Amino acid sequence: MTISIRPCTPDDAVRLSTVAAATFLETYAGIVDGDDILHHCQTTNAPAAYAALLADPTRRLFLAEIDEGRAPVGFLLLSPADLPVALEPGDMELTRIYALHRFHGGGLGQMMMDTAVETARAAGAGRLLLAAYQRNGRALAFYGRNGFKQVGTRVFHVGDNGYDDHVLAKGL
Repeated sequence: MTISIRPCTPDDAVRLSTVAAATFLETYAGIVDGDDILHHCQTTNAPAAYAALLADPTRRLFLAEIDEGRAPVGFLLLSPADLPVALEPGDMELTRIYALHRFHGGGLGQMMMDTAVETARAAGAGRLLLAAYQRNGRALAFYGRNGFKQVGTRVFHVGDNGYDDHVLAKGL
């Protein structure tokens, strides 16, 4: 099975929304309150939310698909940095990097991270930042292997609750 990563088009909102909701649910079920997960999926991960992101020229979205049949299995979103740390001119944020659990450990995450780093460098960014839930050990280990270091914290609100994130940065 071959997976490709491509820039998104305006027609990809439903594909992005579907992958976002599926990965958010499978990642945070049993960790984050179930009603908060459902609310997040119906709002932040709704097709209309992704249509708005796709229409924003400051955002860069890439979709990972299985070549045969074009089923979406992951995506990444790059944005201007908006995290509660001392920002440097040109900082870019890896706002989301999602992959269906079935595809973890097979190289897809690294392919998406490489795409994010290459895109940020091409845009002239000097640093790439991201935030990750402090209890998501697998993600934090992956980011550490990719050279990210903790530079701060934030509280990420999902529904009615706040969850503590580590803010990480990597020099480009």
